[in-house]
Amino acid sequence: MLFQVRFSQGQPASGWSWEVYPNMRGLTSCRVFLTAAALGRVAMGASSGTLGSNRQTDVPLPSRFLFVSQGKTAMMNADGTGLRVFDFNVPNQATWQPGGFFADGRRLLFLSMEPRRDGPGRPFEEYYTKTPTHIWVYDLKRDSLAEIATRNRMAVFYTPALLVSDDRLLVQVVRDKVGQIFSMNLDGTDAQEFTRAGEGFPYGLSLSPDGNRVAFHLACAGGYQVWTSDVNGSNRVRVAAAPGHIYFGTSWSPDGKWVLYVDCLPDKDPGHDWADVCIGRADGSEHRVLTSGQAMWFGATYGNPKTRGGGSNVPAWTHDGRILFPRRLPGSKVAWEYQPQRPDVDHFNRDYKPELAHGGTEICLLDPRDRSVRVLTRSEPPVWDFRASESPDGRYIVFCRAKTGGVPAISMMDSDGRNPRMLTKGLDGAGADHPRWLPAAPGTGKRGDE
Repeated sequence: MLFQVRFSQGQPASGWSWEVYPNMRGLTSCRVFLTAAALGRVAMGASSGTLGSNRQTDVPLPSRFLFVSQGKTAMMNADGTGLRVFDFNVPNQATWQPGGFFADGRRLLFLSMEPRRDGPGRPFEEYYTKTPTHIWVYDLKRDSLAEIATRNRMAVFYTPALLVSDDRLLVQVVRDKVGQIFSMNLDGTDAQEFTRAGEGFPYGLSLSPDGNRVAFHLACAGGYQVWTSDVNGSNRVRVAAAPGHIYFGTSWSPDGKWVLYVDCLPDKDPGHDWADVCIGRADGSEHRVLTSGQAMWFGATYGNPKTRGGGSNVPAWTHDGRILFPRRLPGSKVAWEYQPQRPDVDHFNRDYKPELAHGGTEICLLDPRDRSVRVLTRSEPPVWDFRASESPDGRYIVFCRAKTGGVPAISMMDSDGRNPRMLTKGLDGAGADHPRWLPAAPGTGKRGDE
């Protein structure tokens, strides 16, 4: 079967989460269509830093990032040019989001989902993981797409958790509402247990800089716990765990000695709106809470009843070992108020009360060595800044910004907080979220599609 990958491409562009193996089932050839993007206005910024050179002109190529809008994934240069919207023409797939990158910087994983099985009368907890999902490898250079993890399939719900090598993948498999991580070959064969069924719901995985250890959290009855292990799940070390605490999200420090995560107190904050920033030694010997008073915006919510959205915020390391996080302005309250008195059937369970909302958040740079904080974004009136991350060359920071009741736009600033500029409001101005930088090909500084 022939699948097409359609790109909407424009310059400048506006607004809005694979080497292909010949012996794989589902190998597809792709064509590229160049069309005018039906998008809103763009706020243009300065040119970005170099990750390589153009072969013909030797002009530095800009850093690029992915983002999502209306169930699609798009790619854009750091200066707002070069928009490409991935329109995978695969039947019965409702949404697409990017996953991890292969070592060559050219291939990446995508997760697609069929129309969701939960909805009115079908509670999220019972029906969401009955939604069939598919994992794909996309090659940026060849514009080709191939489905993977199709052999010896154990359930309809697979999600890619972490690429641990170019031929081995950790996959979240959910059977009868029980989540478990398996390590498997890319085609789905040789599946080995990474976590055990019934010990908790594992996610938030990250790979150490040397590729030898994995950090993750387990959601279990006693709270969320952070662990590290070998890439096959052996030699586990508990980094953070305590009753009444949600230790969530993991990422490794550049030197591989520390794991970054957050700490939410669900008894005091049942909506999980706020958390503190923490680090723990990867060997489990030390746990540090770097902020106080649940200072970080954790459970991001935005939009109005017609455009609502959200998703967990996690802090991010910079190349020099500091931490980016969205800090709560004193007394801030979100427009979407959690309703703890009623059952949560949609994994949202909030009422829209913009008249009670006030304040916002600002992107801050935290030094874990002395806990000093530098504010990078400010706004008046306040807005909600979140999902900040540093470009691979350390020159830029991408982040989301949303007004109360509004959808997020993606903005860019220099790494010192100067020259902030809005790049995109998403497809048809409907919002853009989850920005993620593309890596350079290792050892070359070149982009993966060169």
